[in-house]
Amino acid sequence: MTQVVRESATISSIHLADPDGERLPPARPGQYLSVRVPVGPHGAVRSYSVSSTDAYRISVKHEPHGQVSGYIHVTVRAGDTLEVAAPRGDFVLGEDNRPVVLVSAGVGITPVLAMLHRLAAQRSEREIWWLHTIRRPQEQAFAGETQDLLASLPHVHARTYYSAESRLSAARLAELKLPADAVAYVCGPTGFMTDMAEGLRAAGLDRVYSETFGTLAPITPGIRDKNTKQPHQPAGKLGRGPEITFARSGISAAFTEGSILEFAESCDVPARWACRSGVCRTCETPLLSGEVNYSPAPLENPTPGTVLLCCARPRTDVVLDM
Repeated sequence: MTQVVRESATISSIHLADPDGERLPPARPGQYLSVRVPVGPHGAVRSYSVSSTDAYRISVKHEPHGQVSGYIHVTVRAGDTLEVAAPRGDFVLGEDNRPVVLVSAGVGITPVLAMLHRLAAQRSEREIWWLHTIRRPQEQAFAGETQDLLASLPHVHARTYYSAESRLSAARLAELKLPADAVAYVCGPTGFMTDMAEGLRAAGLDRVYSETFGTLAPITPGIRDKNTKQPHQPAGKLGRGPEITFARSGISAAFTEGSILEFAESCDVPARWACRSGVCRTCETPLLSGEVNYSPAPLENPTPGTVLLCCARPRTDVVLDM
């Protein structure tokens, strides 16, 4: 770790480099790093977006009662060593010439800031809409950095909204008259991303991507409450892939596409998950038979006899204890 920089009252940036001076794998704009810190008996892993493109920089908000963010803010110093996995994630800036809309709230600015860095480095001629919301001006991080990047680009529309005064809403998105052929990238709290995605689509955009690091309440495999849908065959055309059997749910169907977790969800088979990217191991599930491949590769291999649903694809017919 080469530097720790305070960006606001609650956000600090950690600049990382290989301790031996080796060149690090490049991070695509929008990707994240998974970091292990020595908190608790076995350590803890969290994922943070890379907030720049010329180096590894992660920017961490100090969450109330957050063990990992508290450790990073209070304990970590320049010269310390952290265990960090290579960049990963599919929430990345496309390399076409369409207009681009970058929408963020609070610390959700970090992946779209990396995208803005890339656009500035390319001296992009794309039409760029920068829409950021924060509670109040004194809480704003990267204000000067963002202004410099936006000023270097020729076709920019920038808006900053302070939710204590006037929040960014679907109605405000409609007023902006965004180009319908634009590609939008959204990051922030879950409710914000849901509202923005709906507002952007209502405004005519059909290419809307969002980054999710938060969790939903995990569901115990094979256990359903009265409000849970009964597992069923997937809708649509029959798949042509290996057969997936959810043993407890009594469902067998030919695999179609995506991850096994996504396939389970299409059948309303209850499944645990949190990160959806092979980091947290929440979705680790007993594998009764069969073989899988992983894409992306998980941060750590699952326990023998189990599978990480969120990034697994079946290589053969598979039977799962769920």
